Amino acid sequence: MKVYHFLNTTYGISNIALRRIRVSRFSELNDPYELLAADTTDSRDLKALNRFKAQIDKTKGIICFSGTWNNPLLWGHYADKHRGMALGFDVPDDLIIAVGYTANRAKINFNHKTQRIVDGMKILDKLVRTKFSDWRYEDEKRMYVDLSQPHEDGNYFVNFSNDLSLREVILGVKCDLPVELVNQLLGASMSTVCVRKARMATKTFKVI
Repeated sequence: MKVYHFLNTTYGISNIALRRIRVSRFSELNDPYELLAADTTDSRDLKALNRFKAQIDKTKGIICFSGTWNNPLLWGHYADKHRGMALGFDVPDDLIIAVGYTANRAKINFNHKTQRIVDGMKILDKLVRTKFSDWRYEDEKRMYVDLSQPHEDGNYFVNFSNDLSLREVILGVKCDLPVELVNQLLGASMSTVCVRKARMATKTFKVI
């Protein structure tokens, strides 16, 4: 599946030069309902869900992508107001988690005696795929990363590979990086990566 990761030029240059991408922790993401998108009218349920999220945050991270790159909102929110870039990757379909969007909080079961969520891992899969409907413009795709691997001062990275194969670099409308510089960073070993400069469409509200 082709997916796109948006970022500013500083991180983009670093990712290209070092052939890797940074992993996000659930606690770092911009949606306050990450892993909390369940009906927690009972305060005991909310406490159990917060504990569950804290436990998951220690062991699992994700890399966030979009299934599209031409939505100007994505560039405005995640690529430094169109001054950044989008990295296009090929990722095996079985490693991708597609987010679903809804106006309703998920229904899950809590065991008040044990103060735990029933079928925790099944619920994790459900919650990691659930976001409020107003986030739909992101067309978000996610990839799990196990945080048992070595880290650098608390930061985790995944190297480019067959499971994370860089295919495109799209420079934002306001990005001042020369295409030639990006090609130099890619070098001969990644000469097949397509580097393009984006512009605004003239008839639609799209980046092309």
